[in-house]
Amino acid sequence: SSSDELDSDDDDDDESGSDNSSDDEPAAAAPTTTQNITDATETNLVNLRRTIYLTIMSSLDFEEAGHKLMQIQLQPGQEIEVATMLVECCSQERTFVRYYGLLAQRFCFISKEYASLFDDVFMKQFSTIHRLETNKLRNVAKFFAHLLATDAMSWTCLAYIQLSEDTTTSASRIFIKILFQELSEQLGLKKLNEKMSEEDMQEYFTGVMPKAPLKNVRFSINFFTSIGLGGLTDRMREHLKKEQEKERERRANASSSSSFSSSSSSSSSSDSDSSSSSSSDSSSSGSSSSGSSSSSSSQGKDRRRRRKRKSKK
Repeated sequence: SSSDELDSDDDDDDESGSDNSSDDEPAAAAPTTTQNITDATETNLVNLRRTIYLTIMSSLDFEEAGHKLMQIQLQPGQEIEVATMLVECCSQERTFVRYYGLLAQRFCFISKEYASLFDDVFMKQFSTIHRLETNKLRNVAKFFAHLLATDAMSWTCLAYIQLSEDTTTSASRIFIKILFQELSEQLGLKKLNEKMSEEDMQEYFTGVMPKAPLKNVRFSINFFTSIGLGGLTDRMREHLKKEQEKERERRANASSSSSFSSSSSSSSSSDSDSSSSSSSDSSSSGSSSSGSSSSSSSQGKDRRRRRKRKSKK
């Protein structure tokens, strides 16, 4: 009996243990929902710009700066901040520092995406160039001249420039002047002229070296000649000369056609005058002949009368 009691006690312990174990099992986790939070204060963007700025300014050379900047974890679309910050840091210097150009060149060679980003930055800088001081303007122009001279960015960015008296300001003309003078210094006038004469790139250079209207062609020729780069205007001068010759031929043809029409009208009027004069002459001759015949008849009558009188006597 004592053994039966022990067995029953063990069964009770097992049941109570199973109950406790079932109580200790964790409850099923509730489904979690993710919530996207938009930071309207742009705190993360400000911190990113600060990090980029400190990295650029604290590096010993452009290679170290490029290595450190590549280690920064950028979100998709934040690469433009690196390009913008490079241009901003370069513009703040008293004179152009080649360090920024070499660093931008390194990024363009690493990824073509940065080359297109610097193209966008060029467009934005040129559209707001009138807001910059002369010193900042000079640094920005030399910065992009370095990228163009090293083929780090495409020369298609020159399509944003429209060189004419109506579409440029004093600031934009200074920018274009420094840009091309720096390109001429780095490449040489001969190589720069060859670059600007490439046939497959002419559609992007029509704003800087236009072919129509002739007013803009003359302005571009005078502009490049005044900044000491008249060698770039040879093709424009030939084009202008041909267009002027065509214009002279048009005027000559127009004047000859007008003179021909006037001569034809004058000849027709002279013909009418001659016909009228001939008719008047014929009428006058007719009247004179009739007058002469009448006078001759009257004279004959007088003679007959005289003869009759003499015969009577």
